[in-house]
Amino acid sequence: MKKTNVLRLLDQKKITYEVATYEYDAANFTPEKMQEFVSFDIGLLYKTLVGKGNKTGYLVGVIPKDKTLNFKSLSKVSGNKKMTLIPQKELLPLTGYIRGGCSPMGMKKAFPVFLDSSMLDFEKVYVNAGQRGILVGLAPQDLAKVTRAPFEAIAEYTKTG
Repeated sequence: MKKTNVLRLLDQKKITYEVATYEYDAANFTPEKMQEFVSFDIGLLYKTLVGKGNKTGYLVGVIPKDKTLNFKSLSKVSGNKKMTLIPQKELLPLTGYIRGGCSPMGMKKAFPVFLDSSMLDFEKVYVNAGQRGILVGLAPQDLAKVTRAPFEAIAEYTKTG
């Protein structure tokens, strides 16, 4: 397996991590499908969302895969009055990553990152390693160190029904 920028960054910073790979199929992809390929509980999987605040500009939120971003909370902790997610077409030119391959580490430019505080409940969490099909598992404290990110309550369960 070819090392991604994320894995090289972690090696450079001497951070202990674990790599997990899965087969990405855009036509038939769900987190449950991913569970067939990986040995960890996908409840430990966190997704990376890139947004833009009205005062601070671009920022990154990392939340559990089964939750939604609480825009009000992230706006407040990031010093914004409001924020929106960036359009998908802006993701690659801005971060260097495509949808489904976005990592909070190793972006083209360092943006403020905010990690959901639920990470602190686990010894290890998994985030994308910068490419579809490759995840990296590491201690939440190490992720916070590499991204210089605080832990904040920025996620909420999707309301259904």
